[in-house]
Amino acid sequence: MKFSELSISKLLFKGVQELNFPECTSIQEQSFSPVMSGANVLGIAQTGTGKTLAYLLPMMNLWKFSKEKHPTMLVLVPTRELVQQVEEEARKLAKYTSMRIGGVFGGANINTQRAMVEEGLDLLIATPGRLIDFIDSGNVRLKNIKRLVIDEMDQLMGTGFRPQLIRILDSLPEKRQTLLFSATHTDEVSEFISQYVDQVLKIEATAAGSVSDNIHQFGYEVPNFYTKLNLLTLLLN
Repeated sequence: MKFSELSISKLLFKGVQELNFPECTSIQEQSFSPVMSGANVLGIAQTGTGKTLAYLLPMMNLWKFSKEKHPTMLVLVPTRELVQQVEEEARKLAKYTSMRIGGVFGGANINTQRAMVEEGLDLLIATPGRLIDFIDSGNVRLKNIKRLVIDEMDQLMGTGFRPQLIRILDSLPEKRQTLLFSATHTDEVSEFISQYVDQVLKIEATAAGSVSDNIHQFGYEVPNFYTKLNLLTLLLN
């Protein structure tokens, strides 16, 4: 399916066109209508198949302009790199809209991030720990969140973020849409969903844990650790 076949707002579609994607991936196509309908969704798809756009596009398509200072959409990811990646893609999509987008993560100047948050946001992308910092300081209130995305759910469950996620969920309104995206469907993910999310529609675009055709994997045989280290340095450079 082509993006032009989806019911996307004109301003958002202009941003999509500039991304020059030839057509939707499977997870993007299958997620669009359920997210637009307001369903809680668990999307399972390989790394490299466009999960970020699969939730950003319909979620941003549902957005309505508001002068409210605090965000109505929240995306949680496990690392600062993913915050930056999701924020960059969201800004490209929203290029022709008035949507206010920002990302916060640990390891960066919190005062700079606080100033950005204070200006007002519609879409906030965050790592759990830094978001809790802003909740505790009162700089971010989550009472207006209509849509929550937890991206890389399997990574968050596997790296000890569960207590932070629960703390954040307790700060959110009960009436909201929850979108969960993951490369694998682990026991921890299932347990979390059963406790904290109602009536989840599972969309499995590809077999969990399989590898995308877009990713090429290869290896080098090396005799010892020092050769491995030198080779890795060479490849990174």
